[in-house]
Amino acid sequence: MHTGGCECGSVRFEVKNLRETITACHCKQCQRTSGHVWASTTAGREDYTFLSEEGLTWYKSSDWAERGFCAKCGSSLFYRMFKEDHMSVGAGCLDDPSDFKMGRHIFVKDKGAYYQIPEDAPHIQKY
Repeated sequence: MHTGGCECGSVRFEVKNLRETITACHCKQCQRTSGHVWASTTAGREDYTFLSEEGLTWYKSSDWAERGFCAKCGSSLFYRMFKEDHMSVGAGCLDDPSDFKMGRHIFVKDKGAYYQIPEDAPHIQKY
């Protein structure tokens, strides 16, 4: 079981069965919504328990997905596709992400020109 939440504490959750690897997405949309790279892992939607969701707001970011964030502090927290039964959670909002390792970098063709992607995991041009 892992716990996590937003910066101000208005959103708190527990999640079980998280995938052990982190995916770093370098696409333009993730750059805009997170401010840099969106690094996340995933679990089934039924594996999440919200302890507090007072500030949780969902933004429909495309025709196929939405992003969850805290309306009070702006923390980018979740990504879920409408037709999938899993939900991604930002690695940075987990209280203790030390159990995880980098699994892959996706949409590397879109990365910002100001940084280099480490060779710590496979690079996938799109997804």
